[in-house]
Amino acid sequence: MQAAMDITAKYCHKEMEEYGSCVASNPSTWQQTCHELKMKVAQCTSSHPVIQKIREDCSKEFVEFERCLRENQDKPASCSPHVARFLGCAETVDLSGVAQP
Repeated sequence: MQAAMDITAKYCHKEMEEYGSCVASNPSTWQQTCHELKMKVAQCTSSHPVIQKIREDCSKEFVEFERCLRENQDKPASCSPHVARFLGCAETVDLSGVAQP
């Protein structure tokens, strides 16, 4: 997972920083207010093979995490167990054979 985080930070740092700031600044409306920034992060990361592989292998956990965020927009911290499950899955993804720059 650290490799994917490093890649995301390396290639999408600006987008991630803007989205994170938006979420932090809009605790009750971040889902709507920050949607465009979220899409920019998704667009930035979607083209990288390592991130694609993790999303593919852990799609169930990621979908559950996103659903939790939608259902708990006023208290996103309540979704931390979902984050932990997704990260746990991501750490088990076999990245051998995936192109890494």
